[in-house]
Amino acid sequence: MASIQLTRILWSRKLSTNIALSSRKCCRFRRTRQLDFGPLLKRNFQNRKLTAIRSEKSGNEGSISSAIEGEENSDVISSPEKPGLMLGIDRDDSGSVIGLNLIPGDNEAIDTEVVSTVTKVKDEEIKKEKIETRVTYNIVFVTAEAAPYSKTGGLGDVCGSLPIELASRGHRVMVVSPRYLNGTSADENFARVFDANRRIKLQCFGGEQEIAFFHEYRDGVDWVFVDHPSYHRPGNPYGDSHGAFGDNQFRYTLLCHAACEAPLVLPLGGYTYGEKCLFLVNDWHAGLVSVLLAAKYRPFGVYKDARSILVIHNLAHQGVEPAATFKNLGLPSNWYGALEWVFPTWARTHALDTGEAVNILKGAIVTSDRILTVSKGYAWEITTVEGGYGLNQLLSSRRSVLTGITNGIHIAEWDPSSDEHIAFHYSAASLSGKVVQCKTALQQELGFPIKPDCPLIGFIGRLDYQKGIDLIHWAIPELMEDDVQFVMLGSGDPLYEDWMRSAENTYRDKFRGWVGFSVPISHRITAGCDILLMPSRFEPCGLNQLYAMRYGTVPVVHATGGLRDTVENFNPYAGEGRGEGTGWTFSPLTKDCMLNALKTAIRTYRDHKSTWEGLMRRCMQKDFTWENAAIQYEQVFEWAFIDPPYIM
Repeated sequence: MASIQLTRILWSRKLSTNIALSSRKCCRFRRTRQLDFGPLLKRNFQNRKLTAIRSEKSGNEGSISSAIEGEENSDVISSPEKPGLMLGIDRDDSGSVIGLNLIPGDNEAIDTEVVSTVTKVKDEEIKKEKIETRVTYNIVFVTAEAAPYSKTGGLGDVCGSLPIELASRGHRVMVVSPRYLNGTSADENFARVFDANRRIKLQCFGGEQEIAFFHEYRDGVDWVFVDHPSYHRPGNPYGDSHGAFGDNQFRYTLLCHAACEAPLVLPLGGYTYGEKCLFLVNDWHAGLVSVLLAAKYRPFGVYKDARSILVIHNLAHQGVEPAATFKNLGLPSNWYGALEWVFPTWARTHALDTGEAVNILKGAIVTSDRILTVSKGYAWEITTVEGGYGLNQLLSSRRSVLTGITNGIHIAEWDPSSDEHIAFHYSAASLSGKVVQCKTALQQELGFPIKPDCPLIGFIGRLDYQKGIDLIHWAIPELMEDDVQFVMLGSGDPLYEDWMRSAENTYRDKFRGWVGFSVPISHRITAGCDILLMPSRFEPCGLNQLYAMRYGTVPVVHATGGLRDTVENFNPYAGEGRGEGTGWTFSPLTKDCMLNALKTAIRTYRDHKSTWEGLMRRCMQKDFTWENAAIQYEQVFEWAFIDPPYIM
């Protein structure tokens, strides 16, 4: 009997046939609906051959061709090794072939396991297909700091962690930051960074400024560092013990110009990022990037498909300098209005002062395609008179492109079950490592009496007005009357540093002030304390309360910005008496309000142990990962490309 051997049938959505004719007749196949038998046939016929056999009723020698061409009777495709399972040809009323189906032979039933396998494999393929077709972007972070290379606060944490998470989700990510060298051990952070052998000259500040690029590829991210002598000096990225550097406008103007050139001139991994980039410009230090794209590049057809998103971490710092410095920024003269800033009369230095200035952050707000803040609460606060620092009306006018996304935390670094900086590990399922061992170890390290039932309160942060240090200062005498222990870690205002040293001498068994900053110590304080106090006047997001909750340390915070978003006020009567919430929030920002919240937390700790344990577990179960934040960032990326870029 003449036969046609089908040696291969479509494995993914297309029916392909490799037909070897034992007879020399041609088969003609009419295009039909695409079918998905691939996974089934892979599973059941990997070592077998399917044979298309001629219907005995038709009597024609042409095998399945006659059926496809409109013969009365259907043919079937069967396995010669197992004739019980065959593929039948289905046709519509006109006789056209519309598909194939499995039919049993010799009265055998089709294996239901096979059918379920087909469905399962098909669902998995559809899911995989959705992942593979997700939009990815060439993302360029521009920032003054990025941990672990440089860090003074939350900005460094965000720009050190979020790029890695976005890269893990399939995006190509570059971070552009200065190469700070200050002659200390911090220089070791750049030990693995290599010269990219690319030097360019930038036009700004009245002439050509030559910069070099350094590069390290780590955790899927291109870490690019702009090198210039102005970044090589003692101190932190912004200043030293004498205050802010006087040439910061120059230093960060260089950063912005270099960041705009980096995607065009650096062949990282063999090819450049190109013009279709998404720039994430962080705070005023990077704000000039958005203005340069609109003023210097797009008018000449460069970066016409790029977008810029401004991320505001702290609106209080805006990059304001005298109006005469505009000519140094490398912008066309007709763009002065985008950066123009006039101080109110009461803020001027003398009677002849016109108050005219340039405000780089204002220019970024005007020219960026989207605006982000680091929490939903802060996105609202910056549109108010109290929180807008003079930019509230401008930000309100751009409310339609303003979004708040709460920061995440680096869960590999901040994990009480594996933290290398703490003496004992623990988890929400087993808290003994915290309430006994970590607390005792911290009390020993600080020289406190070992008192397991004494509430241990901690503060970690800068010693300045924003963080509410003055409230702690005035509240300590009253708080120290109670049986509590208090530890503070931070540096900043010399007056508060001196006060911490003095308070330590006054309350020897109850107060410790650690002047400076230490990552290991901050981890041990977070793990060993029962309560974390954060009385910030404003807090765009805040990270310490997120670290504290992950470590089961209950936060007491001022209800502002990201603190209000992330700390749920404790309600002992909710949840059928089990309680709800993850800490205490207080408002208004006064000493008495703060003390009342603290004393409520202390009483709960002492008198309601089971309730306190529930608080700790709820804190530890909160999900503040960067993965959640990255998903929200991707949505904003999509929105940024819907509308055309900013062009004046």
